[in-house]
Amino acid sequence: MAVLGQGIIPSGATASELTAVTRRAFVPKLVVQLYNSTPLLAALIANSQPASGGVSSVSVPVQGAQFVNGQWSDYSGAFSQPGVQQGAFLSEFDLKLLMVPIPFLGMEAAVQLDYAVIPLIEARMNDASNVMCDLMSTALYNNTSNNQQFIGLPGAIDDGTNLVTYGNINRNTSTYWKSKVYAAGSVNPTRQNVLQYIVGVTKNSAEKPTFGLMGMGTWALLAQDFVGQENYQVTPNSSFDGDPGGPRSAFTALMVAGVPIYPDPYCPEGILYLPNTNYMNLYIHEQASFAFTGFESTLSNWQLGYVGVLLTIAELVCTKPKAMGRVSGYNSLSL
Repeated sequence: MAVLGQGIIPSGATASELTAVTRRAFVPKLVVQLYNSTPLLAALIANSQPASGGVSSVSVPVQGAQFVNGQWSDYSGAFSQPGVQQGAFLSEFDLKLLMVPIPFLGMEAAVQLDYAVIPLIEARMNDASNVMCDLMSTALYNNTSNNQQFIGLPGAIDDGTNLVTYGNINRNTSTYWKSKVYAAGSVNPTRQNVLQYIVGVTKNSAEKPTFGLMGMGTWALLAQDFVGQENYQVTPNSSFDGDPGGPRSAFTALMVAGVPIYPDPYCPEGILYLPNTNYMNLYIHEQASFAFTGFESTLSNWQLGYVGVLLTIAELVCTKPKAMGRVSGYNSLSL
């Protein structure tokens, strides 16, 4: 419905006449209002690994105990008879199927042919990938119980609190399969306490996390601990704002002990995740990575039209949970 009586557009009978004989000045683009970018999914897709078929499509042997034991000896060089010890165990993951059906009505094509400002089929095709990424990102930060979805960070980076059996290995009996989990205790995130938890995770596995992830409000509160320490370097015969873009303030990522901390709009507030991408990957089926089936006719259902499906078969796989950590209980800003 046209907006009348505002600006240069009149109202009343004059406006009705003008509306009847004048086209709208459409801007030929569709501005999306719904979705968010996420550093976690970007990192996982950039570092994704191929998978194929088979039962337990991703099966990774892991060492959870010693294969042999060392012994001290004396001048004689004698040692006790060694025994065979089980050291290898199998972590197993099934791929999950995510589908986005895309309808295309026959009469829609006839009506829009040569007259479309925004072709609806193009809008749906573009939206399908956005919907898929949104569903994937939501599951990555929330799901621990629905085995038809990705098992996300709350289950992958865990000590058995949220998910006892992960990758078909029980964390209560196989303690090497536990992540380092902390409760911050309703405190503000600061460089000092984030540093403490990073060092704790590093001590647990002797490997430093790759990066950290926080909710936007939690990250903004951590940033306040950095911004107060900023200073500007002034070179002789110039000023600190000599850069055409102005002086830089704050950071894209907050670096703590060499670990960049990123804000993610999908991450729940009050939580810090510390993943290690050496052991966390998104395994994607080599034949179904954002694959499109093509459109098929719906005539068999007595309807003139077409339907296609965008699909991805994948799973988040963490093969060394002890190299990762989770901190909960942080305060956050209301944004």
